[in-house]
Amino acid sequence: MPEGDTVWRACKRLDQALGGHELIETDFRVPTLATTDLSGRTMLEVVAKGKHLLMRLSGGLTIHSHFRMDGSWHLYRPGESWKGGPDHQVRAVLRTADWTAVGYRLPMLELVATEQEDTVVGHLGPDLLSPDFDRELALANLAAEPERTISEALLDQRNLAGIGNFYRTEVCFLLGLHPWRTAGSVDLAATVDLSRRLMKANLRHAAQVTTGVDRPGQRSYVFERPGKPCRRCRTTIRTAPIGEPPRERVSYWCPTCQPEP
Repeated sequence: MPEGDTVWRACKRLDQALGGHELIETDFRVPTLATTDLSGRTMLEVVAKGKHLLMRLSGGLTIHSHFRMDGSWHLYRPGESWKGGPDHQVRAVLRTADWTAVGYRLPMLELVATEQEDTVVGHLGPDLLSPDFDRELALANLAAEPERTISEALLDQRNLAGIGNFYRTEVCFLLGLHPWRTAGSVDLAATVDLSRRLMKANLRHAAQVTTGVDRPGQRSYVFERPGKPCRRCRTTIRTAPIGEPPRERVSYWCPTCQPEP
């Protein structure tokens, strides 16, 4: 699932291309918006809230989308071929005079009143990538359920928004935290600060890197490396599901560098 940095980069590209420009054509390919025509409205701005994307339009409307597992927005120049996937995966097309934004595989796509955006993102905790990130609130949210595992607490977007399985897994490794450690038994400030620092560092490039080596197969310490040797101690990386179904996630950890409490 795309994490906050991926959504932030998509937001920046869309805002630079569409912000301040009039939509000359819109095409929504989801049942709830099939007859919606937003042509003539101006794209005021595109903003990210955690893993959510908000496209604010003139007239007080907002297009709300969420990438979930494999959704994405692509930008094309007029006449340029679309390469984001087959046509049947297109969910939205937004055209200006200079750009065409195409939304692929978007499982969440809806139109809300801008003044009512809180109905779709109001439940989110502080956004890790926001310039106005409320660190103290994020720490208080995480500390509110001290018996919860640190893995589940970090992935709960109501506590802090933007972090996903990749960063959660890598942060736990870098801090030597077993995935099943309780939130009340870890240094929450160090956990939040490292999460934010890693995500902000990766805003500069498309790949998510925690090792400092931006090459295929070398970007993570433990994420998606089950059965492989730990980069620090050579112990075999382990994996197991964490969390309650149906939202359980796969966790990766080194039994030596991240000992059980």
